[in-house]
Amino acid sequence: MNHRVTGRAWVFGDGIDTDAMYPGFAMKLPVPEAAEYVFYDLRPGWTEEVEAGDIVVAGRNFGVGSSRPVAALMRHLGVAALVAEEFNSLFLRNAINNGPPALTVPGVRDLVRESDEVTLHMSEGWLDRDGTRLHGAALPPLVLDILDAGGLLPRLVNDGYLPAPPDRRPSPEGEAGTS
Repeated sequence: MNHRVTGRAWVFGDGIDTDAMYPGFAMKLPVPEAAEYVFYDLRPGWTEEVEAGDIVVAGRNFGVGSSRPVAALMRHLGVAALVAEEFNSLFLRNAINNGPPALTVPGVRDLVRESDEVTLHMSEGWLDRDGTRLHGAALPPLVLDILDAGGLLPRLVNDGYLPAPPDRRPSPEGEAGTS
């Protein structure tokens, strides 16, 4: 996998909690519908503007709060990466398990403005905006392997620690596979 990502920045503040990212009422909805409510309280209509390949930029303690699978919803929306000055540890773990990649870069909110084009390099740990580069923590090889596999569960399947999910495609005889 290419560990370099370039995209348009969406800038958020400090202490953005998971309740603001994924409201409770949306948790009962299927992923495609629930994804429509990401950042609903902070920026109504954001999901109609975000495009595949965009990057979410935030301040400190991004993802504080309850453990909600927000990263999976962002991945569904096509968000290519997350970069913050600091991630809440529970949210960071969720991002590693479900993607998109999350890079910690101190000072990112001082450099990046809304709609800037930024480039991140996950394995080297930097962000670049118009030739100005900020360095953060590179993602370790194990985390990169998990992200390359599509998340923790696919990685465990690939490595033989979990059985492959049942085939849900119709069999050649026209019967549905086991589920």
